[in-house]
Amino acid sequence: MDYTKLDVWLESRRLANTIYTVSKQFPKDEIYGLTNQMRRCAVSIPSNIAEGCGRQTSKDTINFLHISRGSLYELETQCFLALDQQYLNEDVFQQIFELIQSCKRLLNGFINYYKKLQDERR
Repeated sequence: MDYTKLDVWLESRRLANTIYTVSKQFPKDEIYGLTNQMRRCAVSIPSNIAEGCGRQTSKDTINFLHISRGSLYELETQCFLALDQQYLNEDVFQQIFELIQSCKRLLNGFINYYKKLQDERR
């Protein structure tokens, strides 16, 4: 399976690039704080999707997809915190929030697809 063609990977890559772009405007004293944390989470999402697709079993793939989903929820919380600290304005926050919701839908669908595959093989 070519993960680079998957909508879930493409959308999460778009999200990661958006986070990198907007976090460039964060205060310099946040470089080792929220900026770094948000970037690491954002990178983790498509990275774990890719790693999961490279695994041999559906069980392994699902495990990495769950890690990706955990990072997505973590990033969502960090975006709320960035909004609270006024590092993100409401419009930018909404744009990111919509991307996160889209990634959640796609990732949940992909997890369900693999769970179904796993069940069929039993």
